[in-house]
Amino acid sequence: MKALCFHEHGDVNVITFDDVPTPKPGPSEALVRVRATALNHLDVFVRRGWPGLALEMPHWGGSDVAGEIAELGEDVTGWDVGQRVVVDPGITTREDEFVRRGEHSVSPGYVILGEDVRGGHAEFVAVPACNLVPMPKGWGFADAAAPLLVALTAWRMLIHRAELRAGETVLVVGAGGGVNSMAIQVAKFAGARVYALTSTEDKARKTRDLGADVVLNYRRDQQWSKSIYKLTGKRGVDVVVDNVGQATLHQSMRAVARGGRIVIVGNTSGPHAKIDTRYIFGKQISLIGSTMGNHQDFRNVTQLLWNGTLKPVVDRVMGLSEGVEAFKILESGEKFGKIVLTV
Repeated sequence: MKALCFHEHGDVNVITFDDVPTPKPGPSEALVRVRATALNHLDVFVRRGWPGLALEMPHWGGSDVAGEIAELGEDVTGWDVGQRVVVDPGITTREDEFVRRGEHSVSPGYVILGEDVRGGHAEFVAVPACNLVPMPKGWGFADAAAPLLVALTAWRMLIHRAELRAGETVLVVGAGGGVNSMAIQVAKFAGARVYALTSTEDKARKTRDLGADVVLNYRRDQQWSKSIYKLTGKRGVDVVVDNVGQATLHQSMRAVARGGRIVIVGNTSGPHAKIDTRYIFGKQISLIGSTMGNHQDFRNVTQLLWNGTLKPVVDRVMGLSEGVEAFKILESGEKFGKIVLTV
C-alpha cells in the first residue's frame, strides 16, 4: 500500500509517498480502507520528534480516519466488511486506575493513532474494533474525517476540564485552527458568549459564521488582552482557550477574569512560555491542561456531528499523494479549519 511517511525526524522535506507493507488486523482489530484522513499539528510535532520519542520507522501520522471496513479480526463481531466507519483516535492499551474512572486519556497506556502508532495517512490502517463508530448515510468521507480529533479535544477541554457553564464567557486564541474552530461551536452549544482572535477579515467572517459573538484581529490589535478587558467591562473572560502557548500565554493571563480558567491543549508557537506567577495567585487563575478524551466523549461528539449540532470546518481537500504540499500549507498557517487528504 501507499503511505505518506517519513524515515527520519525532520522538517517537511523528510516526507515521502512510499510503498509500505499493508497491516494485518489482530484478533480484536479491524482493517479499515482509508477514504479520507485529516492533518493536525500533532502530525508535525511527531514528524519533528522530541526527546524520548521512539518510533518504528518508517512512521506515518493521521489521527482522523473515515473509511470502510476491509477485513475483520477473528474475534470481532457486530461489524460487516464494507461498512462505512470513522475511528476513535484514542486507543486504550490497558486498564488502570485512570481508565476505571473514565479518565482514559490520562492513563500512561492511552496512545493516539498517528502519534504513538502508525496512523491513517495510508491506504489502510489496523485499529481496535472497539474504536469504530458507524458513519450515517448522507455523510461524505472528507467531512466525516475532518472534525474527529479536534471535536473530541474541544469537548473534553471545555465541558470536562474547564467545566464551562451557560452564561459564561470564553476567549478562543487563534480561531483558524482545527481545535479552536470546533471550540467556538462547543462553547456556543454550552451557552457561552464567545470572543475570538484571528488574523484576517476573511477569517473573521468565517469565525462569526461559526457563532463567535466578538472577533478581534490580533495583527491589528496586538494588545488584544487590553481590548478584551475593556469589552468585558474591566472584568475579563471566564475561560481562555490557548493552544498557541509561548507567544500568547502572558496576554491570556491578563485577559482572564479573577477566578477564571485557562485551558491549554497545545503549543503551536513553542512550549516554553514565561509566566508571571503574580497573575496566578493574585487573580486566582487556574491553568488547566487537557488532552483528547474518553471513548464515550468520542461517541457523544460524533452524535452531535451526525445530527448537525456541530459542523466540520474544512479548509480544503487534497489527495494523499499531495501530502507534502498539504503540510506546507498547514505549517504556514494560511488556512481556516482542517486540511483533508482523500485516498
